[in-house]
Amino acid sequence: MYSRKLKEAETAYTFDDFLLVPQASLVEPKDVIIKSRVSKNHEINVPIVSSAMDTVTESEMAIAMAQEGGLGIIHRNMSIKDQVEQVKKVKRSGDLTIRDVITINPDASLREAHEIMEREGISGLPVVDNGKILGIISRRDIEPIINSEAEKKVEEVMTKEVVTVDESVTPAEALDIAYENKIERLPVVKDGELVGILTIKDILERKRFPNASRDENGRFIVGAATGPFDLERAEALDKAGADIIAIDSAHAHNLNLVKYAKIMKKNIDADLIVGNIATAKAAEDLIAQEVDGIKVGIGPGSMCTTRIIAGVGVPQLTAIAEVADVASEYDIPVIADGGIRYSGDIAKAIAVGADAVMLGNLLAGTYESPGDVVIMNGRKYKQYRGMGSLGAMTGGIGAGTDRYFQEP
Repeated sequence: MYSRKLKEAETAYTFDDFLLVPQASLVEPKDVIIKSRVSKNHEINVPIVSSAMDTVTESEMAIAMAQEGGLGIIHRNMSIKDQVEQVKKVKRSGDLTIRDVITINPDASLREAHEIMEREGISGLPVVDNGKILGIISRRDIEPIINSEAEKKVEEVMTKEVVTVDESVTPAEALDIAYENKIERLPVVKDGELVGILTIKDILERKRFPNASRDENGRFIVGAATGPFDLERAEALDKAGADIIAIDSAHAHNLNLVKYAKIMKKNIDADLIVGNIATAKAAEDLIAQEVDGIKVGIGPGSMCTTRIIAGVGVPQLTAIAEVADVASEYDIPVIADGGIRYSGDIAKAIAVGADAVMLGNLLAGTYESPGDVVIMNGRKYKQYRGMGSLGAMTGGIGAGTDRYFQEP
């Protein structure tokens, strides 16, 4: 009985076992389109996702990934409040319209206006009364008279002829209006009320990243990880604006997790990605719960010791292919997580069915990763650790012991 299991075991493959055979092509490298989906409702221009690890992805990495056309999944090894703020930071960063506008009342004094500008480090203030914009006051209006007329009212000095734009304005239209009127800021109004500010600086910054991953409102797409049964965290992240919620587990074919995935899916508007798995049966069970994406990889990561410690896993190329065979029938995207050491491995993963790949090790040494900088022998290194390491399991308020179905 036992020996038969060994004899009947199928051959499985990983990245080093295959090469892609070159074929004739008329397509030039510069014309290749690598756009792909990471979940049922979200597309990215570069099929690369940064790992939800506490030494890889926080807001800075997620912003950089979105700028370049990829996606960042913010790790959960922190409090819900902190993770929510990380998500909001990414969404704010990608929003062309500054929504949290500091304004001033027309009856305020020039002294008050000057103090606000100094405290907030800004050079101008919209003058607003009951939501309606009446004018703009700038440092240039105040500084020549602040010493002699500090108590003068803002409405007496402000610029009253304000050029505004509607919320539906495109970046190109806004830039033309700003240049035509020789102004740096454009108040954005909706039904006559101020809803934000556009600046030339932000418009030009957007032009630097034409392939950025954005939502329907032009903000950066961002994902955030949650525990297998942490509905409170998932709902908070969803409310904060996360586009994708990723259930983060070392073994997502735990049947309790599988059942709970459907509960979580019903309680959030964001797309739900679940992982990690390594078999076709696991894919079938998760897809039955109406998940929006699947993450594949048990033990292939550079920091992962699952195959050594637990003796469990499936060589990654075989795992990707088997899951993709099932997922493709239901039009569910597959993310290959782990084992990517070279750029060629990305091509191999996509060739056997992955829609995107998740990177940890290859991104951990970048400036945008949150890992601590360590100097050894005069050279700088970034700290990188697995999420099952002692430091990761005990080092945060939201330490992910439930990723391995352990008690805190």
